[in-house]
Amino acid sequence: MSDSNSRQPNVIFVLTDDQGPWAAGCCGNDEVRTPNIDRLAETGVRLENFFCTSPVCSPARASLMTGRIPSAHGVHDWIRDGNMPPNSAKYLEGLTCYTDVLGANGYTVGLSGKWHLGDSMTPQHGFSHWFAMPLGGSKYNDAEMIRDGVAEVHPGYVTDVITDDALQFIEANKDQPFYLSVHYNAPHTPFDGHPQDIVDSYDDCPFKTCPQEAAHPWAIPGARIHLGNRESLKGYFAAITAMDLNVGRILDKLEGLGLREDTLIIFSSDNGYSCGHHGFWHKGNGTFPLNMYENSVKVPFIMSHPGGIPQGRVTEAMASQYDFMPTLLDYLGLEMPGDPLRPGRSFRPALLGETDDAQDEVVIFDEYGPVRMIRTQEWKYVHRYPYGPHELYDLVNDPDERKNLVDEKSKVSLVKEMRQQLASWFSRYVVPELDGARFQVTGLGHAAKIEPGSSGEGAFHPLPEDWDEVRQRQFPRR
Repeated sequence: MSDSNSRQPNVIFVLTDDQGPWAAGCCGNDEVRTPNIDRLAETGVRLENFFCTSPVCSPARASLMTGRIPSAHGVHDWIRDGNMPPNSAKYLEGLTCYTDVLGANGYTVGLSGKWHLGDSMTPQHGFSHWFAMPLGGSKYNDAEMIRDGVAEVHPGYVTDVITDDALQFIEANKDQPFYLSVHYNAPHTPFDGHPQDIVDSYDDCPFKTCPQEAAHPWAIPGARIHLGNRESLKGYFAAITAMDLNVGRILDKLEGLGLREDTLIIFSSDNGYSCGHHGFWHKGNGTFPLNMYENSVKVPFIMSHPGGIPQGRVTEAMASQYDFMPTLLDYLGLEMPGDPLRPGRSFRPALLGETDDAQDEVVIFDEYGPVRMIRTQEWKYVHRYPYGPHELYDLVNDPDERKNLVDEKSKVSLVKEMRQQLASWFSRYVVPELDGARFQVTGLGHAAKIEPGSSGEGAFHPLPEDWDEVRQRQFPRR
């Protein structure tokens, strides 16, 4: 925390849903309109290379909350069942989250928006304010939200409704340190139901930032149907712009109350997203086998705190969602709870410009069930247990990951070295009974929480029978 701040700073964490690392003006996109996200970047530090721990929502969100990887917290896919009665399950029960630490250190902790970590009815992990979305997705108009243990329809556009609640929370807690999760479901599907004037404003957009490539041979049916569909593109962009307007409402509220200098604002997304890039829509489960493309595993990330964090800076430093908890607590001057299964480290020095942007020793790891990734500044290796197919990409000369080099003779030693490093790192941080390499994660959702003493039987939804042909395909050499 900056010494220039006399009070413990408030924290607002704006987390979007399925926002690609390319999908904001400050990220280099000159087609999507995001003036308020750009405003945050201008008043803070943007990380160019920030990675999710898993390219799908619930595992990524669980890692943000706990600092653990999926194979140590046990959430390996989006939570399909267990969000609402009668089969509610607290997927993070027994684990310490950063919000537990904030609540124990005098913060009033609030949630406005998506939870999607099981039992959406019940405040947990330090939250005293709970305005939650019942499930992982929602329609955009007249949606159900949960308050005081009651799920009821809240009229209006849900992005506005979430912001309305957030503004009320800020007003009510302006005189004391607060933490607020503003977790939008935008720009997650559906791609309709957004403000029509914003949708129409993209009528003439060429969408050159979203090339509609030929269908990827692994693309699942739901990831193919949007290819070449301008209405889907308009809906995705409109959802982002409508959300951005609400980010502006939050900034204006803070400035109006004189709280902007006292508030750390974090902006990110749970996982990345593709809108036709590589020939599919969606994220890590837009293909089967599951993918680890850059658009799936990278997310936008901004931290802004005028007077505490440099303004208008972009860093190339690589960091992951498992680094988020130690970084936030370090910045706030709060003690990080001891846990040998948390691999992260604080990237506060990179935020403040105290370290080099690109540190060769920083290596990023990712997982989605039995699919694991190790990424350096130069190379990405993807390993699929138990049989493959595996991938190796030269990110310097092939940043779009078009040519899989895993079978080239000249790369045998490199593949062996990266495979060993991958296995060694995961062996340090997995809980054996929660090890994703053992589970048949399909990308179709968690059917149940993995309980102690179980082997994950029935924990994941199986692939439909007509996907047999897809499962048998080998990755084409591109």
